[in-house]
Amino acid sequence: MSVKELLTAEDVWAMPDDGKRYELVRGELIEVPGAGVLHSFIVGTIYRLIQAYAGARRLGVAFPDGLGCILYRNPDVIRVPDVSFISLERLPQGGLPEGYCPFAPDLAVEIVSPSDTAQKLHAKVREYLEAGTRIVWVIWPDEHAVSVYTADENGSRELRAEDELSGGDVLPGFRVRVAQLFEQNY
Repeated sequence: MSVKELLTAEDVWAMPDDGKRYELVRGELIEVPGAGVLHSFIVGTIYRLIQAYAGARRLGVAFPDGLGCILYRNPDVIRVPDVSFISLERLPQGGLPEGYCPFAPDLAVEIVSPSDTAQKLHAKVREYLEAGTRIVWVIWPDEHAVSVYTADENGSRELRAEDELSGGDVLPGFRVRVAQLFEQNY
């Protein structure tokens, strides 16, 4: 019986770029498929909305798809939210470091792709919340809906196109109609 060697966040960071995207799940490297056009459009829309709002109020920084966040150590878990937000008070004073974000974001956004399963999505949401993420938005492009998860007593709620998505205590005052996330006005 062979023992599988578990990778660390440092191992993954040091890997040569092979053009593929990966997450690290309990020390095991998992290839993450590339995003499609609609998925990328929604990522861009959400990122722009959050960054414009947070930037104007100096609340923190939004990051588009690609930021690896270390959620756990020993064995390491690195997740790459489609969009993430980190509040100003949690950002390092000396500037942004090179490498993966060493902690969970305040807000993580996951956009459901055809390759996602309910089991995988549930595991990701649970990992984010247990690691300290305060809000997770799961975006459902086919339904034009959003599932909002929090670690507090509110738990989770489902929002439809006509509902308003709120930034809660992470992005105080941020509000957007769910339908706006999917509008293709170009």
